[in-house]
Amino acid sequence: MQQGNARIFIICFFLLITLFILSCDSKTAEIWTDRSEVALYGEFFNTVQNQYKITVRYVEFPTAQITRQNSPDLIIASWLKNSSTAVTFKSLNNLFGNRKLARNIFYQRLLAVGRIDRTQYLLPVSFNIPALIFSRDRVNELSSQFTIDFDEIKKLSRSFNAETRGIYSRMGFSPLWNDRFLLTAAMLSGASFREADPLAWDAAALERSMVFISDWTNEINTGNQAEEDFTFKYFFEPPERLIHNGRILFSYIESNELFLLGDDRKNNLDFRWIMEQYRIPVTESTVYLGIPKKAKSAAAAGAFIQWFFRVETQRTLLEYSIANRINENIFGICGGFSALSPVTEHVYPLFYPELLGRMPPSEHFTLPNILPANWAAMKERIILPYLNDRAREDNAINAYPLERRLTDWMRMNR
Repeated sequence: MQQGNARIFIICFFLLITLFILSCDSKTAEIWTDRSEVALYGEFFNTVQNQYKITVRYVEFPTAQITRQNSPDLIIASWLKNSSTAVTFKSLNNLFGNRKLARNIFYQRLLAVGRIDRTQYLLPVSFNIPALIFSRDRVNELSSQFTIDFDEIKKLSRSFNAETRGIYSRMGFSPLWNDRFLLTAAMLSGASFREADPLAWDAAALERSMVFISDWTNEINTGNQAEEDFTFKYFFEPPERLIHNGRILFSYIESNELFLLGDDRKNNLDFRWIMEQYRIPVTESTVYLGIPKKAKSAAAAGAFIQWFFRVETQRTLLEYSIANRINENIFGICGGFSALSPVTEHVYPLFYPELLGRMPPSEHFTLPNILPANWAAMKERIILPYLNDRAREDNAINAYPLERRLTDWMRMNR
């Protein structure tokens, strides 16, 4: 009898130890992220409270690494919204209300992307938008204080151009100088790249956008050969230097790069956001966060989320980044504008004075479609090279169309 009681005592003892260990584990949350600066955010959280602990692990494609035995408690990364979002992530509805998170603190269009039906699975963290930079001396030539559209770019470029017998000594702007401008043009034309098996798009709209670019090149800059000759001759210097020297008028840049330009590089530069037909495209690498369904420490993850999405928290993180010169490599929060509108519109200008009164109304933001998880690689290896070839009217384009390029690449990268 005593032996049986001893056995029961031992079993109960180990059960209590197990429960204690589990309760301790629930206080620690592991974050998987493709953003290195999240490690700083985790360290900060650990220092301002002692109830929970955050550990951070860098993972290039976090959702693809989740297994039954291996799952984080929180993911902060790009490309989280896809067809498996509702299967992968928990509902975050319980984070709102009762003095918790307020929905109206977020940019609403960004917030809506993370919602399926009435369930919020993902929360937006940061985003970027495209712009053109130019010399501040020419600011009076532009019609808007905030934005610029394609027609105005073409008009001002034509008047800026200087050429003799087809040889240019000055060129306002070429769409072929930056492949990401070609993608922006395609997106604004309704190319509508989106997740499928593996990718779908509006072929007619994509073709129209490339015809538009080709016509632009021929109409404004004589043709792509003249553009290539000019580029070869002068683009051994960075675009901002060419602007400063009066060699070019505009250069394409995205916000995460724009505000990382050092004072010596952005001296005497101004910028305008690209807007076409009242639409400002948000770039595809928007960062979101979510709690996986297999998370073991959802409470700790939730506490981190509540802390992270406070205006005062993000202001402190920005202050620390700038004081420790981390901002030299990373713009804003997670490499972009904060998804919290009060932070972007009122806090950012304190650290990036060029932004004071310069953020466009968010109703003009146009969000990309849901894209495949490997979109980043697909874009660099397939989409951008195709757009470059098509915009240059390369003869090989018909022999190697986008569909075949994509099929070949997928077969080699399974």
